[in-house]
Amino acid sequence: MLGQILSTMAPVFLITGCGALYGRYRSPDIRGLNVLTMELFMPLLVFAVLADQQAPMQDYARLALGATVVVLGSGILLYPLAKALKLNLKTFLPPMMFNNSGNMGIPVLLLAFGDAALPAAIVLFIVEMLLHFTIGLYMLDPHSSIVQRLRLPIVFACIAGLAVNLSGFSLPGWLLDSMNMLGEVSIPLMLFALGVRMLEIDFNDWKLGLLGAIACPASGLILAWPMITVLDLPGLQVAALWVFAALPPAVLNYLVAEQYNQEPHKVASLVLLSNLGSLVVMPTVLGLVFAAGYV
Repeated sequence: MLGQILSTMAPVFLITGCGALYGRYRSPDIRGLNVLTMELFMPLLVFAVLADQQAPMQDYARLALGATVVVLGSGILLYPLAKALKLNLKTFLPPMMFNNSGNMGIPVLLLAFGDAALPAAIVLFIVEMLLHFTIGLYMLDPHSSIVQRLRLPIVFACIAGLAVNLSGFSLPGWLLDSMNMLGEVSIPLMLFALGVRMLEIDFNDWKLGLLGAIACPASGLILAWPMITVLDLPGLQVAALWVFAALPPAVLNYLVAEQYNQEPHKVASLVLLSNLGSLVVMPTVLGLVFAAGYV
């Protein structure tokens, strides 16, 4: 089991470490890299996986429901804590809800469970992204237009891929292979970008960051437990939901907080210290998942 954990997490840590090391000396344009990933590579991967008839999306409806409960339920579960500690709800709750299903979730699931986990990883990523760009942005600015929030390449790719999948129309193999090859570039790029972002950790708000590092995976795992029992998911999807529930906050929370001027320095501490805490959380959760023999 230890070998499985190491073989899963070692590439994640090494690629993330390469990003941090390169960023320390070269200061790359990480914003441009993220735009390229989110506007080209990731939409291609999402479309290719959804359009592939090897993975009928109706088989993942219950997993999507479970992920929705984990994301939205985390905000509800942690609301009393935030009120009791007198935290700014717009600063604290979104990072606790919207996790790192892209930069960390997809690579970890693929390394842990192989290519068979890719459809589940993409479904979880889509659920998190759609909720983030609808409910998440509404939490920060209730007056913003939902049409504007959804005019993103990743959303169009999701809709188009689902339409192809549900229609039963088969795309040529060479086209799907080309899209997959380009799309899979996004997986190491997201880890590399995460490593560069780790250099921005601000330890001035370390208490808030430590709280987030505990509260984010704890709330997700608490909510995943009953959902796994109620939904009666297949083994691989159970494993995927456990991993999804334990993920730290998405780096995108910091970018959104910066855009909306919502205490970005505090959000940065929440996000980056929680991702640092995942060095302990993720191997622990993977160890429990492997020991349970879900896959």
